[in-house]
Amino acid sequence: MRHVAALLVGLTVLAFGASDAFARDRKATREPVKQLVALPDTSAPTLVAGLAKPPIGWVDFCQTQPQDCQVETTEAAALRIDAKIWTLITRLNREVNASIEQVEDIEHFGVLEKWAYPDDGKGDCEDIVLEKRRRLMQAGIPRSALLITVVRDEQGDGHAVLTLRTDRGDYVLDNKTSKIKPWQDTPYAFVKRQSQQHPDIWVTLDSQTSPVVTAKR
Repeated sequence: MRHVAALLVGLTVLAFGASDAFARDRKATREPVKQLVALPDTSAPTLVAGLAKPPIGWVDFCQTQPQDCQVETTEAAALRIDAKIWTLITRLNREVNASIEQVEDIEHFGVLEKWAYPDDGKGDCEDIVLEKRRRLMQAGIPRSALLITVVRDEQGDGHAVLTLRTDRGDYVLDNKTSKIKPWQDTPYAFVKRQSQQHPDIWVTLDSQTSPVVTAKR
């Protein structure tokens, strides 16, 4: 009888364990599946006109973060994107925009121009670009596809965005909006950006102005 009782207890434990596992499985199936973001419309590529001087903010940044500047030269290559990669990029872009309080350098550091990682949760457009670039590289996006870019905004003021070079064209990650747009759909005039071969080499962008800006003239 003892053996029978022990057997019944064991079967009861197994039954409860199986029931719990079944309940967990049912709960898991009821949880919503994260949706992938649809691929963007095809963009035009930006065209390089020649060499340019790096912004002084980048030069000073390289003094404090040499590991981001003293790197091996790489071949220019466009990132091949699919829905999974695009979902990752859009999520990180949105997270950085939401997590960084936008503060001008004069208020933040007491100087007119300083590029730095916003590790204290504050920064201006250049700092936010640096953070996006850092997080995307940590997520596996190649450095040669993530190019810091200087533009003129709607008021003609200097502004920094991150250009993403892909097999579908060039897109802009901007702190003014979390929607990633083809460069030609932005209200900016493009001045210069990093080359794909090396982050210390900067190139002019053939005086390119997005069609949005051209249409306003």
